[in-house]
Amino acid sequence: MKLLHVVHGYPPNMGGTQRLFQELSQRLVQTYGDEVTVFTTNAYSNYHFWQEDDRTMPAGTEQMNGVTVRRFPVFNRFSGARLNLARVLYKLGLPGHDWARTWHNGPIVPGLTQAIANFEADVVTAAAFPLLHMQNARRGAQQSHTPLLYFGALHPEDVWGFERQLIYQSIAEADGFLAATSFEKAFLVERGIAPGKITVLGAGVDVAELAKADGRSWRTSHQLPNEPIIAFVGQQVAHKGIDTLLQAMPRIWQQLPTARLVIAGKPTGYSQTIRAMLAELPPAQRPYVLLLDSPTDEEKNGLLAACDVLALPSKHESFGMVLAEAWACGKPVVGCHVGGVAALVDDEQDGLLVPVGDAEALAQSLLCLLRNQSLREEMGAAGKKKVESRYTWQAVTAVYRETCLAAINRFQQAPSQK
Repeated sequence: MKLLHVVHGYPPNMGGTQRLFQELSQRLVQTYGDEVTVFTTNAYSNYHFWQEDDRTMPAGTEQMNGVTVRRFPVFNRFSGARLNLARVLYKLGLPGHDWARTWHNGPIVPGLTQAIANFEADVVTAAAFPLLHMQNARRGAQQSHTPLLYFGALHPEDVWGFERQLIYQSIAEADGFLAATSFEKAFLVERGIAPGKITVLGAGVDVAELAKADGRSWRTSHQLPNEPIIAFVGQQVAHKGIDTLLQAMPRIWQQLPTARLVIAGKPTGYSQTIRAMLAELPPAQRPYVLLLDSPTDEEKNGLLAACDVLALPSKHESFGMVLAEAWACGKPVVGCHVGGVAALVDDEQDGLLVPVGDAEALAQSLLCLLRNQSLREEMGAAGKKKVESRYTWQAVTAVYRETCLAAINRFQQAPSQK
């Protein structure tokens, strides 16, 4: 099978969607012998789309672990004007506000639609909304008469980003949709999308690699041999709820003075806000928060193996891959009772769920787990069992490939194709 993946970023540009399509692409080549090409941008982060990150990689084509990766340059000028136009049209409810917001999001990639249209593939898969390249993929696939799959990574709680009729019209026209969780599938069915074209894919973790993680060595290297550790792993962005976590810590320190918080993830423009919040902590408490910028996989896995509990108090997540990674290490998790996280976490079985933005509830849930080792072990074991049965990369890749074949079959049988 010959597949084209159209993704806004590809490693070393990292994020949940980028990691998902890196693994799928490589495993399709290595396990099934498929031919996989990735069309992506030359940006190191999404912030380049809005001129907030100047870093770029060379445009052009390269081979990465058997996958052909073509990086396109991004046009990112006039980002302020694009944003202002989108805000005005949206606020006034004027026609075109969906498209204005999508053009603001970017990435604006000259020539991408035509490159997709000219590429010979059995199926095109694009990820993720609400970004502009999803529309490039739709038009390109239509021009080349190629079946189109979407991986949406929808965050319905983000009204500005996802309350756009354009998104749901595009999904309705696609030949299949890959949902991150059952929540996302149910949401789309309520919007009128046929359930038969939606597959719940999820995301995978490398269980064998995480099993090698040495938590004791991580603790030793960071001089934290026995202290209770709360881990946060993810990009340092506003919607991840890091502010709520920092607000919860003084409540935790009142009862567990030795508790440590470790924040590990790629810095963004929001990182300045995080550092400002850390600076506002009492001087005696600041050393109890460790900030690890852009950790390596080894460092991240070591932290997950070392911690007592993972906290992910995000305002919205389509899946939350780090939850599955923590479970693979046998750790319990605390997340928010919203969206994809609430669909993924079985409350009081493999983790605890709290209301979004509730620092007090977050603190109490974390304290409950930190104080109860047997409960931590019980929930961690339940999470690990879930991962091993449903969220290995082997299982996810197999589901994805079957969905591609089904989309091709559905496309070939459509009346317009006969």
